[in-house]
Parts: sequence; C-alpha cells; structure tokens
Amino acid sequence: MITGLDHIAVAVPDLEKAIKRFLEDFGLTYEGTEEVETAKTSTAFFPLKSTSIELVSPLRGEGPIAKYLEKKPGGLHHLCFSTDDIVADVARLKALGYQFLSDAPSLGAHNCQVIFIHPKSCDGVLIELSQPGDDHH
Repeated sequence: MITGLDHIAVAVPDLEKAIKRFLEDFGLTYEGTEEVETAKTSTAFFPLKSTSIELVSPLRGEGPIAKYLEKKPGGLHHLCFSTDDIVADVARLKALGYQFLSDAPSLGAHNCQVIFIHPKSCDGVLIELSQPGDDHH
C-alpha cells in the first residue's frame, strides 16, 4: 500500500551549486550525497518533516537525467511515493492499466527498491514508487 510522499526530485545540471543553494540559501539540513550506479545519477537529499527534496544530477554525464537536462535546463523531475509492498503495488497498478518504465523494481538511493510509472499513465508526471531499504530514515 502507498504510505506517503517520499520525496520530490529536482533535476539539476550542477549538483554542487544546487546543494549550496538548498543548504546555505534555504537553510535546509543536508543529508549527504550518494551515487546510484543503476540510475547513473548523483543524488543529494534534504530531509523535511515526512518527505525530502532530492537533487538528481547525471553521473559522469550519462543516464536518463542527462537526457532530461538536454531538453530542459532543470526542474521538477518526478514525485516519489513510499510503499510498504512494492511488488503488490506494481501488480495492482499494472492491473489498472498503468505502464512502467521497467519490468521490475531495481535498487535506488538509500538501498530502496524503486520503479517508475511511465508519465503517459499519469497525465505527464513521472511517478516513482519506493520501498525503503534498511538504511532509509
């Protein structure tokens, strides 16, 4: 079952500059960065009370975020919903006609299992489902 909004992801061309903005200008708590090889992204998290803002930037200039940034200068990339049973939610949503970008969940940031719903299934919004791993707070 979907249990809440896990994070809002913002694609950024310059991760260090964006980290500085959210840390120094907005005064948010910085949780650190993580490279997610499977998604070819570098991530930085700023947890808030019940959600967080995730900054995502291409890892080595590769991957889907790099392609996104070729078309746009940055901006809202996706919404992520927490789930306590990602396999059941994927099966339920597929039965309702939702299309996914992959066949099965994969490893994401914070050791979470993640999968993305195709934007054409959600009025143009990319939606991620995330089942927390052991080290997700």
